[in-house]
Amino acid sequence: MMKITTLLALATLAASSLSMASANCTPHPKAEWLSSSDAQSKIVAMGYKIKKFKTSGQCYEIYGWNKEGKKAEVYFDTKTLEIVKSEIGD
Repeated sequence: MMKITTLLALATLAASSLSMASANCTPHPKAEWLSSSDAQSKIVAMGYKIKKFKTSGQCYEIYGWNKEGKKAEVYFDTKTLEIVKSEIGD
């Protein structure tokens, strides 16, 4: 019984880690994406301080800080910069 409980706990942990690993952004043709430099400028204008900016699947993703100075991992739509998912820390 202990082995089954341990396996279930590990499976749950793995599933929750996978769901937090990425966001489900709407796919847009690359020609409709904001350029990464324009996206970064607009994200900074929203109040974010960017430590790392990258493309993650169909999203732009940043690691940095929000306007309150809290650590932030945020996924943005590549065309509209709508926030698709965000995780704010301390």
